Amino acid sequence: MSRLSPLPRTPRVRAASFALRGDVDRPATLTVRDLREGWQQHRTEVVFDCATSGPQRHSFEGPLLREVVLGAGPAFAPQRRKNRSRFLLAVTGRDGHHTVLSWAEIDADFGNTPVLLATRMDNQELDTVGSQLVVPADRCGARYISAITRVWVGAWATPG
Repeated sequence: MSRLSPLPRTPRVRAASFALRGDVDRPATLTVRDLREGWQQHRTEVVFDCATSGPQRHSFEGPLLREVVLGAGPAFAPQRRKNRSRFLLAVTGRDGHHTVLSWAEIDADFGNTPVLLATRMDNQELDTVGSQLVVPADRCGARYISAITRVWVGAWATPG
């Protein structure tokens, strides 16, 4: 009787995900696949300056950040503009890099900036590395967050 050796294990590739939390009715943990399948994809070509490697040119595809957050039910009254303008979004990457945006920046009634949660970069899927925050209007790349781990949404309360 011959002894069969076990088949070599194929390592499972784990899909990267991020937590969408804060003042939302439906907190979620989302993968790149969720972003690709759950929302309309937008494409943008960008050029930004990177402090360490100079000008960067990339193409990105993904849903609008505002659409994804609206899907989570942010705790503001959509019809009240002043209420919406108090909300902030904090985005954190796996490397600890983080940035803050105002809701008014991305809201269609205010700045209408088409900020993306990228699912593809330069025609490459980001499923295993994680979604990337893309702020197409920025000349500096400091608010481009790679491998997003957390998006927090909340109202800014005035001190005192």
